[in-house]
Amino acid sequence: MEWKENEGDAIIYHIVVNHQEQYSIWPSYKEMPGGWRVAGKSGDKDECLAYIKEIWTDMRALSLRKHMKQDKARQAK
Repeated sequence: MEWKENEGDAIIYHIVVNHQEQYSIWPSYKEMPGGWRVAGKSGDKDECLAYIKEIWTDMRALSLRKHMKQDKARQAK
């Protein structure tokens, strides 16, 4: 039997991250979606969400952060 999200708190989640350094959680019983990888921590939903809140301090996508940094460097010249 496959677990469903609404079947209780027994679900273990993985913290996942994509190529833009955006974080999410993913149920461990499901196949990982393309473009995402496990970020090294697993636990219950509340635990994972608290960890993401702690580590993901800049919610801008990586490409945007890089672009803004390049613009700032060009303007400084």
